[in-house]
Formats: sequence, structure tokens, C-alpha cells
Amino acid sequence: MSPLQLPKLSAGKAKKKKGIFWGIEVTKTLRWHGWELGKETIKHLILKNVREKTQKLSYRCPSTRFFFTLFPQPIILRPGISLILPIVFRPIEKREYEDKICFKKDEGEFSVTLRATLPHPCLSFPAAVQLPACAVHNVTEITFPVHNIGDLVTVFHWEAPSPFYMIPDYSILNPGAECMVKVVFQPKVAAVYDVAATCWFGSEEKRKRTIQLKALSKYPYLQVNVVGEKKEGVQPGKFQDVLCFGSVPVGTTVEKCVEIFNMSVVDAPCRIERAEDPLLQDHVFFCDVSHGIVPAKGKLVLRIRFQPQIVGEHSTDYFTIISAGYLLQTVLKVAGSCKGPSVSLHQDSLDFDWINLGQSLMRMLEISNTSDVPAYYQFDIDVTGSVFSLDHPCGVLEGTTTLVLKVTFRPTHPISYHRRVVCLVHHQEPLYVDFFGTCHSDTAKPAILQARHLSWYRTNMVRGLTFYPPDIVSAMLKDGQLQMDEKGALMLLPEVSQDKPPKEYFEVDSMTEYFYDGETSDMALFPPHVSVSPREYDFGCCLPLHKVKPLPLCVTNHTKGSITVFWTLSHGSAFQVSPEMCDIPPLKSSAFRVIFKPTQLNTLYAAEVEGFAFYKVLRHYNNIEEDATICPSWCLTVKLRAHTFEEGREHFIPQYILDVPKTFPPVAPNTDTYCSILLLNTGTSLITFCVNQAARPSLLVKPCSGYIPPGGHQIFFLSTHPVNTLSQQHVLPLQLNSHPGYTKEIALRSCGESLNLLLEGEGNLYFKPVYIGTSFTRMYTIKNCTRLPMVFTWKIRQSDRKILSVSPTAGILQPYEALAQAWTFTPDKEIKYLLRAKAEKEHLDLGTVLVGDLQSCTIVLLNDGICSLKYILSVEQLITGPSDSEEVCSDPLALELEHCSGTIPARSRAFVRVTVRPARQLRYTWSIKYALCSPIATDLTSTEDQQQPLCCIVATGVYPTFCITDACSAGSGSGISKLHLWRLFSLDMLNKYLKQDPAPSELIYRVPSRHSTSLNPPVYTPLLLDFNFGAAPIGSEPTLVMLLLENKGVVPAEWAFLFPSDQKMDMEHWAEDAEFSSCELHEMRIQDNQLFSVSPKSGKLLPGQEESIQLSHRHDFTGIDRLPVLLKVSYGHEILLNFSGVTVEEGQQYIHFTSSEHLFTPIAIGTSHPPKQIYELYNGGSVPVIFEVQLDEVMKIQKENFQHPVFVCLTPRGEIPPGITGHIEWIFSPLEARTYVVDVPIHIPGGESAVITFKGEGYDPNTIEETASSSKILPPSVFSGSTKLTVPGQAATLSHGRICFGNIPDCAKASRLVFLNNISESKTVVFAWQISTCKDKRVLQIAPEVGVVQPGESIPCFITLQPSGTASFCSTDLVCELYIQESLVQYERELQEWEKEKARQAVEFTITEKDLGKQKSPAGRSSDSAETKILPESKAVMRRYKTLPPIKNHPTPNQPAGHIDRRRLLDKESSRVWVKPQPPRPTLLHLGVTGTAYSLEDFSNKFTSELHKYFLSWPFSNQPLETKFVDGRRDKDRMEMEPKSLSLAAASKQELQIVTDILAGVIRGLLENTQLHDAIRSTLDEPIPYFSQFRCAESAELQDRRQCSRVPSGVSALPDLYAEKDGERKEMRQETSLSNDWLEISHHEQLREQKETISRQPAFRSLVELVLENTLQNILIEASRGEVMLTAQPRVIALPSSPSQRITSPAPPPPSRA
Repeated sequence: MSPLQLPKLSAGKAKKKKGIFWGIEVTKTLRWHGWELGKETIKHLILKNVREKTQKLSYRCPSTRFFFTLFPQPIILRPGISLILPIVFRPIEKREYEDKICFKKDEGEFSVTLRATLPHPCLSFPAAVQLPACAVHNVTEITFPVHNIGDLVTVFHWEAPSPFYMIPDYSILNPGAECMVKVVFQPKVAAVYDVAATCWFGSEEKRKRTIQLKALSKYPYLQVNVVGEKKEGVQPGKFQDVLCFGSVPVGTTVEKCVEIFNMSVVDAPCRIERAEDPLLQDHVFFCDVSHGIVPAKGKLVLRIRFQPQIVGEHSTDYFTIISAGYLLQTVLKVAGSCKGPSVSLHQDSLDFDWINLGQSLMRMLEISNTSDVPAYYQFDIDVTGSVFSLDHPCGVLEGTTTLVLKVTFRPTHPISYHRRVVCLVHHQEPLYVDFFGTCHSDTAKPAILQARHLSWYRTNMVRGLTFYPPDIVSAMLKDGQLQMDEKGALMLLPEVSQDKPPKEYFEVDSMTEYFYDGETSDMALFPPHVSVSPREYDFGCCLPLHKVKPLPLCVTNHTKGSITVFWTLSHGSAFQVSPEMCDIPPLKSSAFRVIFKPTQLNTLYAAEVEGFAFYKVLRHYNNIEEDATICPSWCLTVKLRAHTFEEGREHFIPQYILDVPKTFPPVAPNTDTYCSILLLNTGTSLITFCVNQAARPSLLVKPCSGYIPPGGHQIFFLSTHPVNTLSQQHVLPLQLNSHPGYTKEIALRSCGESLNLLLEGEGNLYFKPVYIGTSFTRMYTIKNCTRLPMVFTWKIRQSDRKILSVSPTAGILQPYEALAQAWTFTPDKEIKYLLRAKAEKEHLDLGTVLVGDLQSCTIVLLNDGICSLKYILSVEQLITGPSDSEEVCSDPLALELEHCSGTIPARSRAFVRVTVRPARQLRYTWSIKYALCSPIATDLTSTEDQQQPLCCIVATGVYPTFCITDACSAGSGSGISKLHLWRLFSLDMLNKYLKQDPAPSELIYRVPSRHSTSLNPPVYTPLLLDFNFGAAPIGSEPTLVMLLLENKGVVPAEWAFLFPSDQKMDMEHWAEDAEFSSCELHEMRIQDNQLFSVSPKSGKLLPGQEESIQLSHRHDFTGIDRLPVLLKVSYGHEILLNFSGVTVEEGQQYIHFTSSEHLFTPIAIGTSHPPKQIYELYNGGSVPVIFEVQLDEVMKIQKENFQHPVFVCLTPRGEIPPGITGHIEWIFSPLEARTYVVDVPIHIPGGESAVITFKGEGYDPNTIEETASSSKILPPSVFSGSTKLTVPGQAATLSHGRICFGNIPDCAKASRLVFLNNISESKTVVFAWQISTCKDKRVLQIAPEVGVVQPGESIPCFITLQPSGTASFCSTDLVCELYIQESLVQYERELQEWEKEKARQAVEFTITEKDLGKQKSPAGRSSDSAETKILPESKAVMRRYKTLPPIKNHPTPNQPAGHIDRRRLLDKESSRVWVKPQPPRPTLLHLGVTGTAYSLEDFSNKFTSELHKYFLSWPFSNQPLETKFVDGRRDKDRMEMEPKSLSLAAASKQELQIVTDILAGVIRGLLENTQLHDAIRSTLDEPIPYFSQFRCAESAELQDRRQCSRVPSGVSALPDLYAEKDGERKEMRQETSLSNDWLEISHHEQLREQKETISRQPAFRSLVELVLENTLQNILIEASRGEVMLTAQPRVIALPSSPSQRITSPAPPPPSRA
């Protein structure tokens, strides 16, 4: 033996696997893996000398016969040399083997173990994992590797105790593969966890390994601390939970930070939620963080923003920091107030004394802002058109500043002037200042107006003395009717004598004075002395400029004296008032005109016209006798607007900033509330504004109109009056620049606030029992739930003040502020109470829950007593439903309580969270009981006898599911019947499986996901189904299959069709496998070309919802297409569907076999007339196919069964048109009660043949019940197959998709009613019923076969089944062809035009001779082109006009439904040939008809109780006698004659024309033959027809009776003819009367017998049955049309009989019945 040099091994491996025995290095164990039975496997044992000297050794062969090696011989190993010893292993059975080979040296012996092991699963993973510490209701996770170190593909699943979860909990590992498993830890209680998770693996023998899971859960503890806040009374280092923003300027935003400290050692997830309040509240506090995680011993910083909107409002809100599953909550209180500007005027009046006309005088007016908030101010005066002007009428006053304004007095007339000007301030009430002065001229010197005069005037106005002129007041003062008070004001004498003091002027609120001026509102503080109307006016568009109509102005004098009105002149203004001065008598009015003179086009104009009215007597100071009678002048203002924009010119676009609050300040109901709006003009042009006050009568706005210069601003004040606490929305339109397009809608809300104090616990405060003499203090919270501050005071009865006290007893609650008060209870006597606990709801029904899913609810425990209760809860589980009771009883508890024990405080409630997780699709009932703990009984065991029922929880586990309720085909598959389609798509098996519970392997991936790394994803479903699309020729339109999905469950079902590409994960290109298998390439070709498609591929079905999907197969490539598609129901089934379809070559003969096996309906042995059964064949090609059934094996079965025909093929040969399903008829007649099997080859000439295995089962009817056999006969009722699916373009539907006639005798007939409904609203439908085979035409009749259905109409169709006289299973497919009437009319029109053109071209010819006048030589003719050249010019021109294209009728092969010959349509000659119009393609409706016909003998034996329901029409009088053969030759002859009778259908038009001409001549000759007419008349007069000799015996007897009855009728006349004497005549009359009576009786008896005989005749019975059938059909038709109400109650009308009829008619005839 020559040694072999081995490759070097690593030192680690060599040390691990090998040992050294006396200098010989050899492996300790030689292992065999992956061996197979019957095969030898060789392993090499390597011996190496590691010493420096030569060694000798010998060995013994293994002791067993399974290991053997070379014959033992001495081994000599030189230093460093190795020897390879081959060892052969030969197993004979599948088990593990172990042996050893012994080596002997001089030093001793050593052995090497030989071991052959079987493949076994083995997983490797750590023994324990430590998870990070976790907060309660939080999640932590860790991953660890799982390695398959075994030899097999291993399926494993995990069982982990709660609260641990393994992801994935189920998976498959290939040998050597590794996957990462994630451990999820989600605790619900704080505890130390050290549990074991079990991993089960292996397929045949389940093995398990455990891993120790260690974790720690703790409750988090969060504290809130306000950064930088120092509150009085709080010790340093303590946490602050109140964030106070202080006073914040309006419209600004302040941000502060809050720290959330985590005092625990675990990360704490938390949520930040705002306290919900259903009342109206505009939040001013904002926090952008809604959730976060606070690290252990760390903090989370929250930023809270405060943005106040209403000046003077105090805001309070609460943020709750929630952690640990809503168990721990920390409340953060935030508060702040809003401050605004504080503007004031240093003077309330400005006195200009007196100046001469033409002069001006200036005074200083100081305005200050003591707040640090900037203030926008505006003096409501037009300084360009007033005698008083300010240098800065509007502006911004910064915080804590004072501004000195220059006010100039520039009079235009010698009168005294006074104007009270309002200063508007944004976010503040308005301010008022009085401007007054006097102007003298050379001729007019009025009295000088001073400040005391204004004070006296206001007092006199309150007392009603200012409506009299000064001269009258002076006279009254002289007469003693008036007198002066101590202040110098006037007063009436009657007021002195009374005890009431005289009225004094009081300063009103500035906002009230501003709005209640008698102009903006109907209310005024004081009646006006002089008024002007209108106060504002818009001239609108003033074009042309010189034709502007003046504005009429009316000034009314309401005083008792004459007044004079002067209007201020403004030379630069386009608005002027005429006349400039006018006197107005007392209580009169005067008219003025405002003249507008624009000077520029496309410009805005706005101004304020100012005027002053005063008593006429005040023109000169000499007219004033008493200084106290002087009255100041009254200022009149009119605001005017206009524009000169031409039509089509755009108005100036306003550029502005609008500051609008969202809500009005809160007030009590029936109280005025005010707010201000700021409008800034940021543009370079003038802005005019106008507010439509009438659009919102609930709002008062001032000013309503005006203008804003560039860079200026306008302050508006709004007022409203809420009457209740309902929120009201106000929308105020603000139009800018006199253009409707520049209208800004301002939206504000207002609401009256009523007092609402929320008391904790619905106003109930409970204290726990305490000892006498001690006290217990409990905090109680009250909250102000309004936007108004609230003052509260607690009032405790005197008798309760000894035991109850509260602190504080009174205080102020700011809006939405909550206050915790301390209540102290000090009892003074002892009372005993009964302890009892109960649940708020004793029965909780959770409804349906997905199996494996979690659903939670809360049990509310109530403690009505005054002491705390300690309780322990226990749960009992009951599972009901169709299942294995023993297996269900061992299920673990599917309900988990959040905590099983606890304490309920006195008069309180406790919440217990319950989580259910049903594991089966059954009904679960959990009974929860409780027991009260005592010092003796502290656990569940000791309190078992004291348990009391608490509540019951019920839930039902369900899986999401759906079913297929309907299916239909279209396109190339439109010829497939619905019954055949259900078999092709295995829909019955699919529905059956969907009703079952899914297997655990189907729930590995609960939702559709991409989980595979290969093109062929692994499949875990136990069910594989075929979706067979059939076959069609290449190039034909796709095969379409529509399925109707319906969710009949109680939970939503999400479904998806996943192609292999939908399940594969997206991977990098370098990770993809570059080599693909043939199967993968085939599937890639199908998916890339989209040969199979599903639309939609996914969806969601709500309970009771239906949805249709469309599956299609494109026939673009020849061959068989297969694609595995996964139907995945989320949280439910996972079914693999094998999509398959066949595409054949054009012209190839192909039969599509559904399966290679066919099972006949079981037949009872001894059946005299076994029924016919059919086997279906579908022609999926484009040409007719002839099939031949090879019956050699059938004849062999017959020979084995004593020549009894067990299997009889009635149609061993046949032809199937393309796209049609053909039938092979069989008769299965078993001889014994066993299963017969025969393999029958079906040969297709020119196509692929197949061998079909036919199986039939015979059973003994005496030992097996009919119902127990597999041949369950359906009852004779209609199965309402669903017809909800429609294909595109379908205009009508059938009321049933399938009808079943049940079991009928072969001598009877049965009918069913089906409605054809036109679902179109505008299209008329033409229908025609088609019956597939001639046999079906003899058995089935349809009435009507053709017809027209109007839009929205329903047509009843009667389907009648009348067996042909032999027992058979009838299963056929009726096809109803639908055409749109418009398309048929168009087709007939085009066809007539084509035939007309064809007839014209048939008689048209073209003359091509060159010289018609010359004699032509017979040498031949030239070509057409040559002739054209020789023609004259005129004839050549005529030659250009040719006829229409020649008529050509393309031969159309018999193609499958929906096939389009695209190549012919694209042929170039099609443009030069007028093709014959093709009829429109119909829409096909399939109606499945099933029924079983039995011979009368079999039917009477099997269904005796059903026999009376059928009319038996034997002895077949409606059929010719020559066809009634007992041996069955009738059917054979008819089958032979039928092709002949149908030969005319295949005849040409010439043959049909010949037959028509011959028959027309024969019929015309017969009609013109007079001898034939006479012969027909003579035959009608014959008493006895010549064919009466063929009557039956019963008919002959009846005829003899008729002849006998005719003889006595002539005897009654003889006595009258031969009587001669009177006596003789009398005797003869008596004898005649007796004979007449006897004859009459005999005649009636004969008639009765005759009627009975006729009634027993088959023809008469058939006639009666036909009449009844037609009557019932007519009633059903009338009922369907609404003409008859079948469910209406019958009405009986009783009519009184006439007395005369009772006398004259003793025996009235019976009433006739209609």
C-alpha cells in the first residue's frame, strides 16, 4: 500500500478532530452522513506517524458486517508518512450504526469509532439572553441567532410565555442556514422575569429546546420641573409643576421650557395631552411635542408657547404627561395673562381762545403710553378738510413714551368752533378730546367760547335746556322760570321744590359713547340738536368727469330756535358743499348739494366734509345777556367716496395687513362685547374701504367707510350683543378700493358665557372611615369651566362646621383654572357599614375577535361602602361550538387580567383592564368571580369558598373569510358553461376550504408581505388548487373569467393575489442569483409578458360586501402556461393557485381535457334502465375536432363480467365545433356492488390523444340507503344560481344561472320559469336561445325561443324537460345569444347595400375592344394597358372612372367565440375589396340545466311519494306509431334520420332556390285544381272515414254505442204519422211519452259513460294537462307584469237572490265558473 499525501489542515481543526496514540495521529471518530440504503459509501481513515522513527502496527476489521475494509496486514510507517485506509459502509436498513476498528502496537491498543448517523434536526442558539430593563407598558427587544446545525430542513416554532414574544415565531431553516430571532419584551406589571421559552422543531419527531429569558420591568416615575421658576414657599431642590408666563403683550409669542425628569432606571415613553374641554375655547398655549421617551435618570425638555389674543384675559390650561399605559399621569399647569397698551391724553380739551379771521393758532397735545406694549393710535378726523388739524393724526406709540402733537386751529368763518374728536387705540378703549376756539372778523364778533361753557352745556343738556336758544333762555331766567345752581348751570324751578336733586352730567364709558351716538346705531345717549343726512355717500363711478350728478344733502334743525350752518371750505378738495352758509328755522330742514368735480381719470377720491351749526343769536356777543346761556356749535361731518376708473381698467390693488382677532372677548349673556381691528396700508396708493353694515345686523362696525393714505392705518371697532351661550359666527365683508373683487370677509365668533363650576366626583366627596377624635384630610378639586373669572365662597351649615372644614373658603378662579382644596373630616360618633363590591356591567359582550388578535375592555368595580375593600379575582373559561371537547378543555386561559387583586377605596371605583386573545374559531365565555380579603384569608386558595360572581365576558373568535358566489367567462372562454367553469377553477373545493380554520403554517405571515429571497417563494399552505383557463388558439382575444367574491363573515376580510414577483424581496444586484432554472425562466416570461393578470389584485371586503375580480389569460405564445399564484387572506387562509392555460397553433386540432379521471354517478345494482351519463370535452382550437373512443378495454371489462355491458359508450365518435363543449354519452350498468375502473383512450386524429380513467361504483340498494349513497338525487326545485356578474357590454341578465329539474319519470315532463331581464336603460335587446345538441332539442323546449326585450323589461321564458323515453342524467348548457337591436338593424342595412352592389356588378361589364366598327382578327387580343394607350383622348378620360371595388365574400372558418383574424384585417387587398358585412358578435348567457330521468318502474320504486306530482303521458299518443319500438330502435332510426333532415341547412343557395321553385309550383298547382277542391269537400261530408278501421277496441265499442243511441231517436216520430183515430192517437201519445222518458234516461247514461270513456283517453288527458299548463303559465306571466297579485287576500261577495227567482226557478242550474 502506497501512502497518499493529504492536504494540510488547520492546527485548530486537527487538534479538535484528531488524537495521537503512541505517535500515531488518527481521528477519533469516523462519521458517515447522508448515506442511502443499498449503496456503499467509502470513507478514508488516515494514519500518520508523527514520531521520528519507523513504527509497526496491525489492525482488526470491524466486528459487524456493515463496516469492512481491506484484509488485515502489517503496516509500516516511516517518520512523517501517512497511510490511507479505506473503510466501506454498506447499510441494509434505515437506522444508526456504530462499530470500531482496533489497531495494535507493541505499546498497546487503540481504536477508532466508526459511526453512521441518520439525518436529524438540530438547532443551536444561546442558552439564555438578558433583555434591557423595560418600563411597564413599554417595549424592549433583543436578537439572537438560531443556527441549523442538523442535516435536515427544519421547521421550528416558539412558545414564549407572556409578556415575551418571538419574531418570527414560526420559520423554516435549511441545513447550515442561520436566522435572527427577535425577543420582544412588553411587560404590563413591574416584576423580575426569568422564564423559559420553548422551541419546538422537527417534522416526524417533535423535539424541543429552551432558552432562558431574563428581564426586569419597573414602573416609571416622571416629575415635571419648570426651568427658572422660583415660587414662594417652595423649598430649593423641589419640583415645580406650575408654569407661569406672567403678563405677555398681545399678539406676541413667549416660549418657556419645562423639564420632565425620569426618576426611574428605565426609559419611560410618555404622551403629552392637553386637557379636553367640550366648551368653546381658543387655545393660547401650544406644545409641539405630543409624545417622546424620557431616558432613564434623564430628562426631556418641552417647549411651551404662550400667544395671547385678548387684552386683560387671564389664561389657564393643563398638560398631562401620561406614561405606563395611562396608569401614571403628571399634570403641568400653565398660566399667563395678556396685556395691551395703556394710552392716555394729557388734556381732555384744547382751548384755542379767539383769533381773527385769516389767522391760525397752534397748541400742543401730549399723548403717552405707560405700557411697554406698542400702541397704534388714530384721531378720527380728516385733517385736510377741517379747521382743526394735527401733524400726526395716526401713528405708532412705542412703549413707555410720550408724543407731543401739534394741533392747528385755522377758522374759515367768524363763528365759535367746537369739535369732540375721538382717538382710536388698537387693543384699548377710545379716548376723547374737545377742540374749541372762536374766530372774529371786522363785522362779526361772536362770544368767546371757553371751557366752562362746555361744562355748563353738558349739564344743561342733561336737564333738557339746550334745545332753546340763548335769547329765550335768558328771558326765562329773567322771568324767574329758571335759576342757576352753585356751579353756574341752569335748572328749572319745579325741581327745587322737590326733594330730588337736579340732574348732573356723568361721564359715560368711552366705548358706549363711541357706538351709541345715534348714527351707527338707533340708540343715542342724548337726542341730536342738528342732524345731517346722509352721513356717508359713495358716488361710485363718475364718468364722464364733467357730468357728475350732485348729492342732495339734508340738514335738520331739531331745536326751538333758528340756527346757521357754515361749511368748511377746502380749496384742494374735489368735494364742495353749496350753499356755503344757510339759516334754518326752528324744527325745519334745509337742502344742500355736494358737488363733486374730479380732475383725473382712473383715480380714487375720498374726503370728509365738515360743517358747523350754531344758534343764529350767537353771531355777536351783544346778543348774549347771560354767560351761562352760551351753547357751543355742533359739528356736522359727511364722508364721501368716488372713483373715475374707466370700464375695463383694473382698480388699484390694495396692499395691506389686517390684524383681526378670532373671537370677541368673553362676556355674560345680554352684554355688549367689543374688539378692535387694525388695517395697515402697506402700499403707495390710497385705499378706500366700505363695510356693508346691513349684511351682518348682529354686528356694529365703526367707522363704516373712509380712506387710508399710503403708509397709514385705520382702526375699526366692532360690537356685538350675544343673547345666549351658543356660539355664533359673524362674517363681515370689507370692500376695498370700490371694487367687489377686493372684498375681504372677516370672520369672528362670539358667545355668551354663563357661570359653570365643575365639581369633582359630580359634587360628591367621600371620606374613608376614621377613628373618633382623629381627622382625615382629602383634596377636592373645583374648576372654572368658563372664559370669565369667577368668585367663589363655600358656605357650610352651622351644624356641619364641627366635622367639616375647607381651605380656602373663598377665592377667585381664573378662566379654566382648577383649584385643589383641602377638606378635613373630624367624626364625632361611630357607625357600622355593610361591605360589598359589584361590577358596573355584569355582562360584557366583546362580539367577534380575530383569532390570535388582542382585544381589551375595562371592568369597572364599584364600592358603595364607606370602607376600602381588598379583593382577589379569579376566572373560569368555557368554550362552546363544533369542536373536540377534550382538546378544547386543555386550552390555556385566553383571558388575561391586568391585575388579579387590589384595593377599592370607599365609595369609589376601580378599573381592571381585561385582554382576550381567542385561539380558536369558537365562542368563549369567561366567568369572573371575586373574593374579599381578610386578615385570615389573603390569597386565592384561602378565599375559594368565599368567591362570588362578579361579571361575565363573552367573545367569539373568528377568522376573516369570503367565498366565491358566482363565476362567468368571456373573451375566448365565452363558450365555457358555468358548470364546466366551476370545475376548471375548482371553486367548490376552494369554497369548502375557505370555510375551514386555517392551519398554523398559513399564519406564519399574517398579512401579504415580501418574505422570499428566491423567485420561487416557499409555500406553507396545505392546499393546492388548479385555476385552469382552458385553451384557445394563438392570437385570439384573452380568456376572461370574472369571479364574484362575497364576505359572508362578520369581520372585514383583506385578500390579495400574490404573483411570485410580489413575494420576492428587493435585493441588490450582486446578491441575485445569476443562473435561473427552466421553471424560473418560464415564470419570468409569463410575468414579464403579463400572460396572466388579476384585476384588482387586492382588496378589502366588509361584512356582507361583494366585489368582482377579473382574471385573464393572454394567448400570445403557443404552449402551456403555468404560474403559481398565492391567494392570501390577511390573518386567515393562504392558498396556492396554479394558474394554467393552453395556447394552440392556428388550425391545430386540440381537445382540452379537464382531468385524466372521471367518476360516474353511482348506480344501484339491478337497475333495469340505467341512466345515460355524459363526459365533457372542450374544443380549445380554431377548427372542428373529430374524436374517436377506443373501446377495447371496455369490451374486455364486458367479457370479464359475463358479457354484461358494464360500460356502454353511445357516442364512440363525434365532431366538436371550435370553442364548444362536446359530450360523450355513457351508460354505466354495474353487475356487482363494487367499483369498476377502465382506462379508455380517446384518439384525436391530427391532435394529442389522451387516456381517461373512468370509474363507476355500484351499490346494493338493500344494504345502503339511497340518501347515504354518493348518488344523492336533487329535489325537483330551482337552484337560484347567482347572476350578479356581468361582462362588459352585457345588456341583459337571467334570473337564474342554473336550474335543476330533479328526478322525473321518463313518461312525464317538467317546466321551470326563468326571466330574462334587460338591465339597460336605453338599449333594446334581441335574444335567441341555442340548444347545443340535437338530443337536447328533442328533450328540451324553450318558449319563446326568440324575442325582443325593451329597456327595463323582463321576459319570462319557460324551460320544459320531456325525457325521450330512456333513463338518463340530463346535464346540458343552454346558451342565450343577446344582440343589441341597433347593431342588428345596422348590419341588415349594410348587408342590403352589399347585396345590391353585388347584384349590380353581376350585370355590369367593361368593353375593352379597340375598334368596334372594324372586323377583328381572331389572332388574339392585346392587354388592357395597350388598349388604353390606343383609345382616343375622350375615351381615355372616360376610362378613368371605374366601378366600385369588386364584391368578395371571404370564407370565414368556424372559429371559437371571440377569435379575431387580425392578419386578414391587415391584408393590403382589404382596402381594394368590399368585404361582406359580418353579423354582430352576440353576448352569451349560459343557463345550466340538470335533471335525472328514470324509467317508470324505477321511479315508482325509488320515489313512490313523488309519483303523484307528475302527469304521465303514456302511451305516447303524440308520437308517430311507426317510431314506437320497444327494443330501442326508435332512437337509432331517429339518430340516423336527423342528419338527413338537417341536410338542407348545409345546402347552397342554388340548391335551396331549386327546392323552393319546385315546392312553389306543386302548391300552386294544387290550389288551382278544382277536382282537388271537390274531393276535399266530399271527404268532409263522409259519415264514416275510411281510416276508422284502424281504431282500437275501445274506440270500436264506443262507436257501436253511438250507433245504438242513434236508433231510438227516429222512432219518436212514427206515432204521429200513422195514428188515425182520436183514441188510438191518445193511446199512442201515452206510449210515446213513456218511451221518450225511457229514451231520455238511457241517453243521459250513455252520455255519462261516453264522457268517462273520453276522459280516460290519453289524448284527452294530454289536452287537459296542456290547458292547465298554459293557464298556469299565463297566470305567472300576468303576475310577473303586476297584473295579478298572487299574495292578495281572497274576497267573497255574497249577492241576495231575487224572490221571483226562488218561485219560478225551483232548481236553478249551477253557476258557471270562469
